[in-house]
Amino acid sequence: MAEKKPALQAAKWITRPIMWLFLLITVLLTLFPILMTILGSLKTGAEMMSGGDLLPKEWQFRNYMEAWQQTNFARFTWNSVFLSVISTVGTLLVAAMAAYVVDRRDFPGKTLYVGVQASTMFISVGAIVLRPQFDLMVKLNLNSSLWGVILILISAHSSTFFILQGFYKSIPRELDEAAMVDGSGFIRTFFKIILPLLTPGLGVAGLFAFRHAWNEYILPLVFTMTSPHLQTLTVGLANLRYGSSAAMQIHLMMAGACLSILPMLVVYILANKTFIQVTAGSVKG
Repeated sequence: MAEKKPALQAAKWITRPIMWLFLLITVLLTLFPILMTILGSLKTGAEMMSGGDLLPKEWQFRNYMEAWQQTNFARFTWNSVFLSVISTVGTLLVAAMAAYVVDRRDFPGKTLYVGVQASTMFISVGAIVLRPQFDLMVKLNLNSSLWGVILILISAHSSTFFILQGFYKSIPRELDEAAMVDGSGFIRTFFKIILPLLTPGLGVAGLFAFRHAWNEYILPLVFTMTSPHLQTLTVGLANLRYGSSAAMQIHLMMAGACLSILPMLVVYILANKTFIQVTAGSVKG
């Protein structure tokens, strides 16, 4: 035993610096694109096109004002917030109910249902389903509305379903049985007892759902072609690529990108505690 202790200590002295070096490199690789975007947003268009130095020669803070004015930023921000919040709430509600039934009940086709949910996570058909989705929304008269995009985003809830299912496994079934004994029905038990205990899981899943909706580009682009006033930030920022004189405006795109990141940072800060608890749903069960 005495001989093993020096060997273990030596191994720790070797592995610990390697681990910290790996983490440092990961952090640098993650933060470098963000830093480049921030610095690029403070340069002139000529500096961006020429490559130039890392730091701006003159700090162009007015780029943010120009980006805000050229893209009707306030309107597009409201559209993105509306789309993201409604789709996130709908996704959490649908996925939470589906995961609860799958975890607590046995029914014909349960294995098939879970298999279909899993297949939608690992098989990305992308633009192949865009035309059928659009045709469906045309029949529902939602092809020129953000509600069509919201319904499609809510239907893609498989990842949220599995996240919440993992959290359900950490909630004792005895609570359901005790509620049933007291005369509480299945639906009332879910909303009054189980759902409040699922708050950490809802925070984690909601964070991912909000991020997905906020960054969505193709669906809002297709569904707002005839209604430019309904465009989201991702679509509006793409319109900053060229100015009125057909000149590239990469510096304004970067300024707009920096502004669009702010709401996501707020959401991450608010959901920080529940985001850390994602392990609670993945360890148990």
